Amino acid sequence: MKPIFVRGVSNQFRLTLAVILSVLLMLANHRLEPVRQSLASVLSPIQYFANIPGHLLDWGAETFATRDMLSKQNQELLRQQLLMSERLQRYEHLRQENQRLRALLGSPVHMDSRKMVTEVMEVASDPFHQYVVINHGLRDGVFVGQPVVDAQGIVGQVVQVNELSARVLLLSDPEQGVPVRITRNDVRLIANGTGEVDEIEVRYVPKSTDIKVGDLLVTSGLGNRFPEGYPVARVISITNDDGQSYLKVMAQPMAALDRIRYLLLIWPESVQTTEDDSPAAQTTKGDTP
Repeated sequence: MKPIFVRGVSNQFRLTLAVILSVLLMLANHRLEPVRQSLASVLSPIQYFANIPGHLLDWGAETFATRDMLSKQNQELLRQQLLMSERLQRYEHLRQENQRLRALLGSPVHMDSRKMVTEVMEVASDPFHQYVVINHGLRDGVFVGQPVVDAQGIVGQVVQVNELSARVLLLSDPEQGVPVRITRNDVRLIANGTGEVDEIEVRYVPKSTDIKVGDLLVTSGLGNRFPEGYPVARVISITNDDGQSYLKVMAQPMAALDRIRYLLLIWPESVQTTEDDSPAAQTTKGDTP
């Protein structure tokens, strides 16, 4: 007679097997990176198909927009265009004056870098990291470490690339650090993510540092990762604890990291000069604004 209750695999054997598999996966983690990139390239078309319903909804909303709404939007855009034209005229004067001053000082003039507009396809579902997936990849010349900005300031940098898409690590991620300087006095600091989209921390600030609430932090250009002069965050609080050796400085990112949709990829001058002759750069040069 067969027994009614058949005894299965013991819990100790299952635990031992799980530990062995975990150790093997940790040891083979770096070797599996090409496999991950290949899988990401294969799954990229699926991400595009997943975005089709959203694009259809946007198309439907634009199609059924009322004439009055379009008229108001047109008037607002005309108003903004006039304001931007006035600012552009002032900036052109400042640019010419800056060139004259650089010529007097014998300093080289910074050329405009190559740029490309990209769209966010996916927002991270990883609870330990904050990143987004964009719809440009190796085919468009995107590279690991490339800075990404929006209309307000620095958003983050590219950390993973495949053929059709790339992963951008946001400024607020705990592993992200950006060299910054205070525009008011050029004091150089390091801004680090805290895991919160609306808050970053400036660590290891000596108590003698001249820093105030409201100071604007911009990229310092150190490390040759982020171009100099792009807005990063604005100081919102400074805590001076007698029991601590440094100030606790919190800042709010200029970019709206929880509402980003369109981003701008930037090619630094050093990378631009080496990639302008590549086939990928030549095929995408017409897409750059």
